[in-house]
Amino acid sequence: MKTKESYKLVAFGDSITKGVIYDSRRARYSNLKNCFANLVGKSIKGTVYNAGRFGSTIKRGVSKMYPDVMKKTPDIVLIEFGGNDCDFDWKSIAHNPDSEHKPKTDISIFRDTLFNMICTFEKFSITPVLMTLPPLDYRRYFKWITKGDKVAEQNILRWLGSEIEIYNWHKVYSEMITKIAHRTKTILIDVRSEILKQGDYSRFLCIDGIHPNLEGHSLIADIILNFVEDNYKFLLKSIPIP
Repeated sequence: MKTKESYKLVAFGDSITKGVIYDSRRARYSNLKNCFANLVGKSIKGTVYNAGRFGSTIKRGVSKMYPDVMKKTPDIVLIEFGGNDCDFDWKSIAHNPDSEHKPKTDISIFRDTLFNMICTFEKFSITPVLMTLPPLDYRRYFKWITKGDKVAEQNILRWLGSEIEIYNWHKVYSEMITKIAHRTKTILIDVRSEILKQGDYSRFLCIDGIHPNLEGHSLIADIILNFVEDNYKFLLKSIPIP
């Protein structure tokens, strides 16, 4: 990255990037104004565009690369995908636990698509930055997908083998992000490891067990800004806005 007076950064990903949280009081999802992308934007020397989309997989991300990223001609793109890619059709599993079920995006397709996405950005002189997936709370998430239905709980558990397999499978996609970063020599911000250092990290998650809450977004923003401070300080304003 060249030193400039101002930079354009696009945060490109799913609902975590978008800042979607579950509002328990209103019993619905809503957008958080102080999501991590917006918080980071206050300290970056330039402009941060939030191109997160609710429910987006990496395949959908590829289809939106031009309007969401390329058209803005950014210097940097922060890529955050995987949480929806590794997810399953839990309703279908609850109804047919003995059938074969596949994730929304197979891990090999996720790998190849992420690799090609990085190559495309680099071809257009856009610096890609990857981030690992924030860890989920598998107990909360299991309760969320089964919605208190005892039959669904039994059937999904029969298919899974153990609730913790939700965590393990989600982790596989995060580890793939790390592998791709090393393979392509792409900048990687290991958000996951830093969150796990916090001990009871579930306090940073919404009731659904997967979306970071207000405190979670603040923590992710701090992790990103600490990384930038340590490695790319020239991207920061002289006096960060609190």
